[in-house]
Amino acid sequence: MTIATELPVILLPVGVDDDALDACLGALDAGTPAGARLWITDDAQAGPRAKAIIERWLQRTKLRADYTRRQRGIGEVAHVDEMLKACAGLDVVVLAADAQPLPGWLQELAACLARDASIASATPWCNVGETCAWPRLGEINDVPADFVRMAQACAAMPPLHLELPAAIDHAVALRATARQKAGGLDTDTFASWYAALIDLSQRLAGLGWRNALCETAFVARGGEGGPRGGDMDALAVRWPAWNARMAQFLMDDPLRAARTQLEDAYRQADAGRQHDLFG
Repeated sequence: MTIATELPVILLPVGVDDDALDACLGALDAGTPAGARLWITDDAQAGPRAKAIIERWLQRTKLRADYTRRQRGIGEVAHVDEMLKACAGLDVVVLAADAQPLPGWLQELAACLARDASIASATPWCNVGETCAWPRLGEINDVPADFVRMAQACAAMPPLHLELPAAIDHAVALRATARQKAGGLDTDTFASWYAALIDLSQRLAGLGWRNALCETAFVARGGEGGPRGGDMDALAVRWPAWNARMAQFLMDDPLRAARTQLEDAYRQADAGRQHDLFG
């Protein structure tokens, strides 16, 4: 059951893929409650077509959306850090510009934070979510063919909020109080939000917070995020146990039972819809 709570602010840093952005905005409108707050921020990335897509979408969306654009880029990590600082005191969800949220995603992420005060970051399932990838761990799986069916399957999952080694950059809900204690992103060391998020996750864990899976939400993505040059070396220096921890997680696969349960729920959701159709 979803816990009634205030919804986080959605932060959407714009990328360079116009078609992916168009699909993301369409999925946001289809799967997000009317009136939810969205901040689309452009680090001088969007071209003329992307800007036109955003402007048309803003005219018709049911969300409370704003769009800001820099004249000159400051870099991915500095850009996200600036967004987080501007939202100090607010829970947020940072969404990848090539992601496609499924119905109910924002409510479920908000409920995840509300259920357990120790959760600093909540990451939903994703077809290319690395440690929280579905249906196969650590693989590039296909985008779900039926978003509604997938969302129904996730909503049927027990909200255990299992531990992840780190939050993942397709979509992550971040608790305001935890961000405040951990400090901002390391804009000097890391070039990618992917790596900066791993670093932030480790700092949060070191302070006693949890990086959790939100089993009841799913955000699809067309491709994986990833580090930029030097990022993984910097992570290895700062967090020497990181690579071993990730390898152990992938070998032990503590989410195996949850993925199987989600697959069963996905089948049952389809069976229920077929029964409604022919019943």
